[in-house]
Amino acid sequence: MYFQDIESKGSYEPEIYKSIIKNNDRLSIIVSSSDMTTVSPYNRLVPGVNDANDFRVNGQPLLQDYLVDNNGYVDLPKLGRRKVAGKSRFELEEELSNDYRKFIKDVIVNIRITNFKVTVLGEVQRPGTYTIPDERVTLPQALGLAGDLTLYGKRNDILLLRDRNGVQESHQIDLTSLEVLESDLFYLQQNDVLYVGPNNAQVNGASFNRNNSLYVSIASVLLSVIILIAR
Repeated sequence: MYFQDIESKGSYEPEIYKSIIKNNDRLSIIVSSSDMTTVSPYNRLVPGVNDANDFRVNGQPLLQDYLVDNNGYVDLPKLGRRKVAGKSRFELEEELSNDYRKFIKDVIVNIRITNFKVTVLGEVQRPGTYTIPDERVTLPQALGLAGDLTLYGKRNDILLLRDRNGVQESHQIDLTSLEVLESDLFYLQQNDVLYVGPNNAQVNGASFNRNNSLYVSIASVLLSVIILIAR
């Protein structure tokens, strides 16, 4: 059973959710206003598009993503090189909005992390990498995307790999306890990797030679033949 101590506690309060921008992230940064023509110089238009009033079918401008470099910087039109890694996208939206208001009064800055993906491996029904369009996924939701753990998954020892400021961290998670729901591991970050290891039954089963039954059958036939010949 998951979260076995939840009834004894009654309620829990998870950490406040923040999607933190990291090195090598891809960012969609859209600068808009009531007159999109005035903000064209502040947007990174797709080559061949000359006007920010050229829109996609979904209503979004034809803009290029920004790639955060290995030092955590991007180059922004008119603002130049700017450190973005380590900030939440909401913090960066507010910061850039204040800067662009020096040029445009009714400016609005919208930022999305376009490469928000998590990977779930090991003893789950559908291991793989999953794209999260709204940049918000909890640990139980990620496991749900992968079809939940198999019967052979170790529920009290799940490995979470997370990159934090260029340093690879590893965390052990116990799904049978409520403790994880109150930690900063409850909300996954982009490029997090979950690995569900096999329990003892699966490990022991893997060491069993699945051809043993065939060998036993062959030996039985040979023994029967030898007995017939001996008679």
